[in-house]
Amino acid sequence: MQMRRWLPSRPLSLFLLMLISAGVFGLCSYNLFRLLSANIGLIYENGIMALLDGALEQLLYLALYGIVSLASYLLLKACEKLLVEWLTEEVRSPAHEEPS
Repeated sequence: MQMRRWLPSRPLSLFLLMLISAGVFGLCSYNLFRLLSANIGLIYENGIMALLDGALEQLLYLALYGIVSLASYLLLKACEKLLVEWLTEEVRSPAHEEPS
């Protein structure tokens, strides 16, 4: 599996990485929606003048902020998948395995 090569192999470090990425995702997505709505409102009210005064540059930074938020969400889900696999492998016993 390709993910296992890039992510930590110990469950505790994987869990800590998952917590950090969840925090980054939460902060980024809250700020992203708040700032994006304010930026779009500014552009709507002032039009091309707002774009020339820096609203377009801020909109591009917000798009980059969205990419960081998406990357942290994907990291969160990858860590979650690996932790669930680790937990289900530990719980599974030879008596419960399916026949081949």
